[in-house]
Amino acid sequence: MAADFIEIVGARENNLRNVNLSIPKRKISIFTGVSGSGKSSIVFDTIAQEAGRQLNETFSNMARLFLPRYSQPEADSIENLSMVISVDQKRLGGNARSTLGTISDINSLLRLLFSRFADPHIGYANSYSFNDPAGMCMECQGIGKIITLDINAAVDQEKSLNEGAILLPGYKIGGWPWKMIIGTEFFDADKKIKDYSEEELHKLMYAKAEKIKTKALDFNMTYEGLVERFMRSNLRAEKDTDKEKMEKYTIMGTCPVCKGKRLNETTLNSKLNGYSIHDLTEFQINELIAILKGFNDETAQPIVNSIIQRLQNLVDIGLEYLSLNRETSTLSGGESQRVKMVKHLSSSLSDVCYIFDEPSIGLHSRDIHRLNELLEKLRDKGNTVIVVEHDPNVMRIADAVFDIGPKAGTHGGEVVYSGTFAGLKQAETLTGQCLREKFALKSDPRKSDEFFETEKSSLHNLKNVSLRIPKGVFTVVTGVAGSGKSTLVNHVFATQFPDVIRVDQSAVNANIRSNPATYAGIMDDIRKAFASENSVSAGLFSYNSEGACEKCKGIGTVEINLSFMDKAEVTCDVCGGKRYKQEVLHHLYREKNIIEVMDMTIADAAEFFEQKEIVSKLRDMVDVGLHYMTLGQPLNTLSGGECQRLKLAKELRKKGNIYILDEPTTGLHMSDIKNILTIITKLVESGNTVVTIEHNMDIIKNADWIIDLGPEGGNKGGEILFEGTPTDLLKNERSLTAEELRESLEG
Repeated sequence: MAADFIEIVGARENNLRNVNLSIPKRKISIFTGVSGSGKSSIVFDTIAQEAGRQLNETFSNMARLFLPRYSQPEADSIENLSMVISVDQKRLGGNARSTLGTISDINSLLRLLFSRFADPHIGYANSYSFNDPAGMCMECQGIGKIITLDINAAVDQEKSLNEGAILLPGYKIGGWPWKMIIGTEFFDADKKIKDYSEEELHKLMYAKAEKIKTKALDFNMTYEGLVERFMRSNLRAEKDTDKEKMEKYTIMGTCPVCKGKRLNETTLNSKLNGYSIHDLTEFQINELIAILKGFNDETAQPIVNSIIQRLQNLVDIGLEYLSLNRETSTLSGGESQRVKMVKHLSSSLSDVCYIFDEPSIGLHSRDIHRLNELLEKLRDKGNTVIVVEHDPNVMRIADAVFDIGPKAGTHGGEVVYSGTFAGLKQAETLTGQCLREKFALKSDPRKSDEFFETEKSSLHNLKNVSLRIPKGVFTVVTGVAGSGKSTLVNHVFATQFPDVIRVDQSAVNANIRSNPATYAGIMDDIRKAFASENSVSAGLFSYNSEGACEKCKGIGTVEINLSFMDKAEVTCDVCGGKRYKQEVLHHLYREKNIIEVMDMTIADAAEFFEQKEIVSKLRDMVDVGLHYMTLGQPLNTLSGGECQRLKLAKELRKKGNIYILDEPTTGLHMSDIKNILTIITKLVESGNTVVTIEHNMDIIKNADWIIDLGPEGGNKGGEILFEGTPTDLLKNERSLTAEELRESLEG
């Protein structure tokens, strides 16, 4: 039946070349292919876009003003669509009030449970919420933290008052604020601050306001400690303050009233089986399930069972190491996506189309089966599941696989294979070839006798461990999700070695006007080349300056307000979306105008230009696997993996640095792994130290040195299980990474 397939005819979005597709409904379909091949153009820019647009059209014009706006994708026809729910890698974000418990709605059920069965009874469910005045600590407004003066930034402990120990603005020796402190005669002005007694230090820093009469100044005055005065003057006053001053002299500290628990004393004293609601949200999810199973009040069982079911869903997807009070802003992209996935398991909707964007990101190989089980559950409830994915362990559960290629950018945009995963392994596509190739274990790792070593730390779940990174080699830090890798590398190591260069997947500072050429710093050189060739101003070749189309101001589109209908964004009818004045396009450089140059791929541009300063930077971008992108592609369209590689391109010619790469294989096709390893080799051979947090077995096989954390996640992790070469890791019996590595070599 035709209705059993999503039928796409003539899809031309982005680089797609009149693609025709039949995607089976109520099955798992996986789209794979090299970065930039067109996978997302099919799945997100065509299917999800059109489903969203058609759903919006069922609402009134007034309602549509408040809904996301979807443009019609370039395609001849798209038939048999279901409602689409896209579950992407965007971090959940949120503010300090957003936690795993609030985002998953589990906190709501806990509050209901406590409002009915806790002792003493204190009121309705909102009395147990740190986001409600009835339950929150009023000192910190339910955040658990307050901004306070940083003592180390405010006072030099090695100096006395007479030597200028107070570093805050306005406290110079001889100034009135300084004289008022000296004049109190509370302190020995020649005594170093580090030698103050506990009482003296408290008096200097924290004393509440008090009226005193001084002999030295011969008048009555109010004295208060430095912290009290600073906070009153800068934070509690209703006026704008100097942000730089605030950041320099303040830190976020634990609330002294609730001790970080967010709730007021009355709420914290209301308990169930000896636990406050805060106590329960502090436990790891797997521990909390065990505690709730011990609640034996029959009347409470329906609520308790509902909470346990939702918690078990989080365990099933590999998040048992988290706690409900974990702030959503601290969750990784992979963790955020899995939390979103779990929310849909409790939905009773069926015949929905779920779209996932590389859900295996951040998962250790041994946890992939949990992800697969969740995808199968969604399918078995009668839903269509479409996944963009590179991991062969996820591909193997597909009912249908679509390989997009053959390569990237203008050399992609075609369906080069469709069928089963078994068939793909035999196909002559780039993906098929990579599935048949096996990386060997590195047999001759680089050696180093010098180490960068941190002090021992017990931050988060770490078990008093120290990280030793060998200098001048390639180190991979491995371990299951939640084992402590990011804490140890990104927090402990990066804090104690502040000169490290972290190359992560956060967005580059980008907007619609920025592109790879501006980011690489070659746009000015390109404009100068055009200006020199044509004897005109370089500003003429900037759509942010005098070259901009006068109607759209260099944006390429204009917005039309259609009263109560959606605002429509249409291509500028003057420049045709080219952004430039017409006169600019008459000026050529090597027979191409500025538009034609900016539409070139980075690989083509590297061959086109002759200037060394332009070519070298373009070749660096080619080396990191961004050859398929165009010079003018807006940076706000880049994925996290592309942003990371763009940052890497800037670092290739530097020496003597320590680099931290956080899962650099994210978003990469198997064929690009060789590129990443080539980049790392270049960095190391240039005299740099490279540290990578990674789950990918091919990267692990090619490390010089491996540090494995575990054995599990959360409070069952935080230990360093192994330090050594890949070959030696194979012999370790405690390491789950070693187990997966052995299987990888055997398979």
